[in-house]
Amino acid sequence: MNAGARIQRMALIGVLLAVFWYALQVFGPVLAPFAAAGVVAYALDPPVTRLSRIGIPRGACAIAVIVAIVAALLLFALLLYPLLRAQIGLLIVRSPRYAFLVQAWARDQLTLLQEQFGPDVVNDKLRDLVSGQAASIMSIVLSTVTSLIGGGFAIINLLSVIVVTPVAGFYLLRDWQTMIATVDSWLPHRYRAVLRAQAREIDRILSAWVRGQALCCLALAAYYVLGLSIVGLDLGLIVGLSAGLLSFIPYVGSIVGGATALGLALAQFPDWHGLAGVGAVLFVGQILEGYVIYPRVLGDRVELPAIWVIFALLAGGAAFGFVGVMLAVPVAATIGVLCRFWLRRYLASPLYLDPAPIPD
Repeated sequence: MNAGARIQRMALIGVLLAVFWYALQVFGPVLAPFAAAGVVAYALDPPVTRLSRIGIPRGACAIAVIVAIVAALLLFALLLYPLLRAQIGLLIVRSPRYAFLVQAWARDQLTLLQEQFGPDVVNDKLRDLVSGQAASIMSIVLSTVTSLIGGGFAIINLLSVIVVTPVAGFYLLRDWQTMIATVDSWLPHRYRAVLRAQAREIDRILSAWVRGQALCCLALAAYYVLGLSIVGLDLGLIVGLSAGLLSFIPYVGSIVGGATALGLALAQFPDWHGLAGVGAVLFVGQILEGYVIYPRVLGDRVELPAIWVIFALLAGGAAFGFVGVMLAVPVAATIGVLCRFWLRRYLASPLYLDPAPIPD
């Protein structure tokens, strides 16, 4: 390849990346349902493809799968709605009590510090200030959560995702193989074999992560909801669902769910038996997650380090909001595959293999 063609190729790649970045910046607020539809189409393409191979038209397969998924979600929501509504109401009613308990806990901790280090380090004004701010922070968090749940903008966004995602998902799922074949036909002949090999590697890692994480999240959510409800935690349904669904972010679901469950157990149960029951549920959940669910479902197919996934999700969310979170893992998987490819090229190149010059 001459220098002019190489410059044209690099310029084309740079322009495409710049256009993609600009489109995310401008159209980010309205891309959420389409990004979700892309994830749905990618995840459901294998079963639709298998159905289409037995003679059923792909459009009929796509609409049947989408309708089945939507019906299952609606049934799930209808069954859980009364319980979720009751527990959210219970959380709102008990929020002043939780704020008072947080304030009392902060005051007691500062009193212990004052007794250990003396009034010169922790004085009464600091103790009262911190305990008061603890209650204020708790009230602000609860009011923020309530406003986000009931806010008009949040409801509009949620409705747009609920309505647009199945429709866009159907069209993407129906035309998925055609779109893949079209993009494949655009690949330059010189690098077609290499690009196809990297695309297959990205698909292998990404499909294992998306479908495996979905199964793991559902399994953990079901376990935590059942376990926390059995031990009698009042908000076990909300905490269990949150811990399970947040487990797609490594360690975040476990930390958030565990801290919340233990805090609520301290506020609810008068003795240590209830706290021990909640702790046992969390402990068994960690064993199931680390030694049963993830090894059996994901195994070693996902070559995405936990720290890389956490960084990608946080960076994508900070840059592009919900759309960035949806695109974070595909982009991270792509970058990881390309980095490993270029590392293999480097290790096989003269730049790495040429021996050091022999000194005179």
